[in-house]
Amino acid sequence: MRAHPDDTLQNGTVHLAVYDTMADWETGHATATLAGHGYRVLSVGPGPEPVTTLGGLRVLPDLPLERLDPADSALLILPGAETWTAGETLAPFAEAAREFVAAGVPVAAICGATLGLARAGLLDDRAHTSGAAGMLAASGYGGAAHYREADAVTDRDVITAGPTDPEPFAREILARLDVLEPEVLDAWFRLYAHSDASAYPVLAAAEAAR
Repeated sequence: MRAHPDDTLQNGTVHLAVYDTMADWETGHATATLAGHGYRVLSVGPGPEPVTTLGGLRVLPDLPLERLDPADSALLILPGAETWTAGETLAPFAEAAREFVAAGVPVAAICGATLGLARAGLLDDRAHTSGAAGMLAASGYGGAAHYREADAVTDRDVITAGPTDPEPFAREILARLDVLEPEVLDAWFRLYAHSDASAYPVLAAAEAAR
């Protein structure tokens, strides 16, 4: 029987930002696969109080944002949320992303969180994507020429994706952290993104070999 991930922790800690109205469906593939491959996934909230997701789930953060340190992390994941477009409520998370990138620790943002990165200047000179180019353009950022019509994009430790692309988002995260061999990652994506049954034996063989 495989040990619980906490008992076999070998790859460090990934931090998942949690805040009111966060989109439940956007990060599950990434966090579940990371947790199953030796990472500890810790949630980071605006403060110590519980937050409520868009699906109505109450989440008690493992730590408040003020205690988040890039030196303690392998990756920061920023999910989308309605609050990204509601003023500057989540600006501190965008500032944390700036600190991570400056420290050489990757950041992955999906959906509305890409707007936060745009406002923070992190997309001004990087290839990136989002839900729509117009949404980012409305921020007044300087990176419109680097926008890509793609499901997910990685450029120099910054991963971006649109709201309907949780599998490509996870694929980029898993690739950046070198979690799966390329052929296994390809099979993972074919199975979860396209329900390709022929990919399952590849994943099963990789799991048996662990």
